Amino acid sequence: MDIPVFSSKSELFAFLVKNKDVLIAQKKAVMKQSDAIIFQPSIIRIKDSNNKEDNPEVETTGDVRVMCVINTTNVMDSCKDVHLPGLWTKSLQENKAVMHIQEHCMRFDHILSDGKDLKAYTKVFNWSELGYNLPGTTEALVFESLVKSDRNAYMADQYRKGYVKNHSVGMQYVKMIMCMNDENYGAEYEAWNKYYPEVANKDLADEYGYFWAIKEAKVIEGSAVPRGANFYTPTLSVNEQNNQPGEPTDKTIEPVKTTHFDYQYLTNGIKNLKF
Repeated sequence: MDIPVFSSKSELFAFLVKNKDVLIAQKKAVMKQSDAIIFQPSIIRIKDSNNKEDNPEVETTGDVRVMCVINTTNVMDSCKDVHLPGLWTKSLQENKAVMHIQEHCMRFDHILSDGKDLKAYTKVFNWSELGYNLPGTTEALVFESLVKSDRNAYMADQYRKGYVKNHSVGMQYVKMIMCMNDENYGAEYEAWNKYYPEVANKDLADEYGYFWAIKEAKVIEGSAVPRGANFYTPTLSVNEQNNQPGEPTDKTIEPVKTTHFDYQYLTNGIKNLKF
């Protein structure tokens, strides 16, 4: 089927509203993963005596314990989704088989951790705590993961060297609402006015004029990826596994220089509809 081309946003909006139920069914039918976006996010490092950069004596072999952000709420991603706080609550309570994997590949040689080696939870951060110049707060889906070298030595080394700067959640949609900046569409415009104030990167929402507010989703896995649909997903810490299990991870995050995002370059790169 040919990809529809629209001469205006009004034509696009009419198409989206007319086919809303079908689009929602399609989004729920697939597992959302990462997609290709051009960006360069910052990596945040927690200063600790067990970090190699702080202690050159530490060997660069063996297991590593990582703390990473798999997903953040209150930002519009390249799938036109805005995840809302609380969307993971039910899923984290019910799903005890969440996995930390490599690049959304469900193969044994791509698993980083699961079971007792993985702790998944949500935590509220100021955006500045994550190194980003955005207003307000976000509810982050956080993984504390023991990446064992005898399970995935390659990714243990990638984390150790600071190469993993982005993550992505493998998820299934449960509840969502179409939000549209057009007063001709009552329910969609009402949803826009309700959820738009929560969007931190409003310039991207303004660019497209619509988004999907994701109220509930099932988390299946979290992946280390080169690029993801949500680019505000850094690694927070990487520690050699001479830490004792259960050691507190609430440590002071060093100030970092925030990498600013070129939204115009992004939107031009992913835009496939002509307005």
